[in-house]
Amino acid sequence: MAISEKARAAFLADVLSGLSAQPRTLPCKYFYDARGSALFEAICECPEYYLTRADLALHEQHAGAISQRVGPEAHIIEFGSGAGIKTRKLLASLERPRAYTPIEISTAALKVSARRLAADFPDIEIRPLQADYTRDIDADRLQLDPPSRRRVVYFPGSTIGNFDHAEAITFLQRMGRIARPEGAILIGVDLMKPESTLVAAYDDAAGITADFNRNLLTRMQTELGAKLECEAFTHQARFNSECSRIEMHLVANRGTRIEIGGQCFDFSEGDSIHTESSHKYSVDDFRALAAQAGLKSVQVWKDADGLFSMHWLKQAAA
Repeated sequence: MAISEKARAAFLADVLSGLSAQPRTLPCKYFYDARGSALFEAICECPEYYLTRADLALHEQHAGAISQRVGPEAHIIEFGSGAGIKTRKLLASLERPRAYTPIEISTAALKVSARRLAADFPDIEIRPLQADYTRDIDADRLQLDPPSRRRVVYFPGSTIGNFDHAEAITFLQRMGRIARPEGAILIGVDLMKPESTLVAAYDDAAGITADFNRNLLTRMQTELGAKLECEAFTHQARFNSECSRIEMHLVANRGTRIEIGGQCFDFSEGDSIHTESSHKYSVDDFRALAAQAGLKSVQVWKDADGLFSMHWLKQAAA
């Protein structure tokens, strides 16, 4: 499906900026075109990729306790289109939820999500909001009449790990403003674990994650007219112990060039494009990060194997 001229211009600008930087980067948000989204769904089924299974197990194990924290007549605001199993389990467990608002930049994804959830939860007011949740959102667009008893910003999965620490603090502050002092944030956080487990999760034996990573190059060809050799780049997952994160890279396996937007970028063998970071946290480390955003981690839930966590965050003064 063709992208709009506005989206194409933003994509091109981000690519040119990232390839001009040192070290070279590409934004991970461009992974998720139709093919990238399908590949990510396949990744979630890989035996090495523990995250989705652990997150779902946590929801199943702690649904009652999470529901008690949320309380009756809450307005659930999810960052993402949210038609998946975790969203459904949360909504089904709640006591008389006032409304559910998925926030998604993709209008198409938002419509599909809202339609499915409205059919399955006819007693819940579904109020989809098309917006970029990484930017400030007009609070008036989230108002209900009559208002809910509390807002709960819901952010499952491990996407918070894709932000560096300064970005994560700003993002958490934005979530806190949406939740307001009487509200809360329910956020998924991937936990630190052995390096071998982490690397395998981001470099599965079937090569699906490698295809997912290289799909960025395919998008650059098809949507931006880039001249490049996809086969000249190899997927690589690295653990950066200093930053406590897994990094995904596209590494040149020979000398090659990318021509795009009237510019040329030359690569020698071994040169890398950093495409994604996924920070891992201990419970205490994430509590400290949240505190820098003015938030207090009131409760933490983990799956039975201790692989994944969810934090219930409140404004520190609340």
